[in-house]
Amino acid sequence: MRSTLRTRRAPLHRRTAARIASAVVAGALAFTVTACGGDDDSDDGDKGNKGTDDGTASSLQLPKLDGENVSVAAVWGGAERKVFLKVLDEFEKRTGASVSFVPAQDPIISFLESKVAGGQPPDVAMLPQVGAIEQAVANKWAKPVGAEAQKQLDKNYSKGWQELGAVDGKQYGVYFKAANKSLVWYNTAVFDNAGVKVPKTWDDFVKTAQTVYDSGVPPVSVAGADAWTLTDWFENIYLSQAGPEKYDQLAQHKIKWTDPSVKEALTTLGEVFGTKGFVAGGSKGALQTEFPVSVKQTFTGGDQPKAGMVFEGDMVSLAISETKAKVGTDAKVFAFPAVGDESPAVVGGDAAVALKDSKGAQALLTFLGSPDAAKIWAEAGGFISPNKNLDMSAYPNDVQRNIAKNLIAAGDDIRFDMSDQAPQSFGGTPGKGEWKALQDFLQNPKDVAGTQKALETAAAKAYKD
Repeated sequence: MRSTLRTRRAPLHRRTAARIASAVVAGALAFTVTACGGDDDSDDGDKGNKGTDDGTASSLQLPKLDGENVSVAAVWGGAERKVFLKVLDEFEKRTGASVSFVPAQDPIISFLESKVAGGQPPDVAMLPQVGAIEQAVANKWAKPVGAEAQKQLDKNYSKGWQELGAVDGKQYGVYFKAANKSLVWYNTAVFDNAGVKVPKTWDDFVKTAQTVYDSGVPPVSVAGADAWTLTDWFENIYLSQAGPEKYDQLAQHKIKWTDPSVKEALTTLGEVFGTKGFVAGGSKGALQTEFPVSVKQTFTGGDQPKAGMVFEGDMVSLAISETKAKVGTDAKVFAFPAVGDESPAVVGGDAAVALKDSKGAQALLTFLGSPDAAKIWAEAGGFISPNKNLDMSAYPNDVQRNIAKNLIAAGDDIRFDMSDQAPQSFGGTPGKGEWKALQDFLQNPKDVAGTQKALETAAAKAYKD
């Protein structure tokens, strides 16, 4: 079942990567996090379905769920959780259901296992890894999507995004949130003071980092405590350097992590992680830095922050919005630099999966598969939807709008986050597998061979090779 699903992954060709990356290069333009409106279709006249929270009409029909309780588990915290709760509030208004958010921990599969064992699984879980969907199906927790949710998928999603949420041809997941994971955000005051410009190649990126360091500011903030960010560093370098075909092979473990291409990528990553003074707080400090902090310390402290740049996806804008920095003036963004011929374009996503055969669970999947639900988070920023029928005016600015347009234009040609395709024991578990190996690498970037050996040992066990 696992191998069947992975061989269906649609490739992201270099042409597509370049198209998405070119939209991000325009990210030096203003990137605000304020809300703006969008349009929906006509009202269906049902109670609770009379329109969105901003007063526009909707054609989406949802059942009346007065008195029904619906629970939703997700690992989102901070600003992401706050916005998702707004989405759930709208679902409550339209259906009459009472929705409770269940804070989950990584790995979410282990969290759900304890809930299932205790006889209290949530109605719906937001799964951030393809491997997690496969595991939920293998464990017989996941329930196939119902007819109404499937209608939303057929209407609003490309085949590629549907297949990412399917196992053995049966649909289980509704991808609500996507992410462009190939962005670098920078403090404009730091760049101005150092006299540097946006780098387009990896060599230029390393030179820029050195110049920023020489100006008195550590160039890069790394969220080493959240090891998923380290997998994203590796994946962007690997995709650009080794190419899409090798990327697919490594994602499916058709080549080993001891392959020379992995050595080359780790050596390249070590040019940043292993250069003294490049990582804010050093490796020890980075390993204690969580993702939100990695962003905020880059955009607080005026022209003397703790770091000049932070790498991560479009969700960074939400964390910036919790500082005094203004995106578009104090904070700008550029495409992850090209290590090979093209800049990489790695995407991720979170899928809603029903764990109970309940009317409320299926209704929520239907809602999350609609443009109405996507519009709420899109307006808040830090969000990209794979929903092709979401009105692009919902996005708060041209930069995020262009990123979303190019994601939709890619259609089935998407390159999904490698670690999220892996079994969760390898690609999504704190203190184990790829997460642990890359944290150890951050601490000792010279040990490329040891890192490769640790990665292959963990991968072989997880993939059961």
